[in-house]
Amino acid sequence: MADEKLMDRARDELFSHINRCGVLQADADDQRTWMDETIEYIAERYPDLSDTDLEGLHGIGIRFCQPAIAYGNGTGAAIDLIRRPAEEEAEATGTPAEAPESVKAEPVEAEAVEAPEAVEAPEAVEAEASEVEEVGAA
Repeated sequence: MADEKLMDRARDELFSHINRCGVLQADADDQRTWMDETIEYIAERYPDLSDTDLEGLHGIGIRFCQPAIAYGNGTGAAIDLIRRPAEEEAEATGTPAEAPESVKAEPVEAEAVEAPEAVEAPEAVEAEASEVEEVGAA
C-alpha cells in the first residue's frame, strides 16, 4: 500500500476515534494522555508508518481537539475581542460594561419590494413547441 494512502487511512481512523470517544470535551492534559495512547495504538495497527508520520498524526490530533471557538461556554476568541475593551473600560470607570457601539444592533425598517413579473424566454417556448410536434409525429 502506498505511504500516502496508509497515512490517510491512519489519519481518518484517528479522527474517527476522536469524534467517538468524547475527548473533545476533556481537559488539555487528559487530551494529551489520550492522544499519546491512541497514537501508540495507531502505531500497532499501521506498523509501516514512520516515527515522523506518527509525530505528525499526534500534532494533527492535538490541533483537531482544540477548536477555534470553545465548546458551550461562549468564550471563543472572537467574543473575547469584542468583550475585552468594554470590560476593561468598565473596570477602570466602575460602571457596568456595555457592548461597543460597533456591535450594537440598530433597528432597520423593512422596505416593500415588488416581485418581478414572470416572463417566459422565447427560446424556451420554441423548444417546448418543437418537442410537442416531435412527440405527436411519433
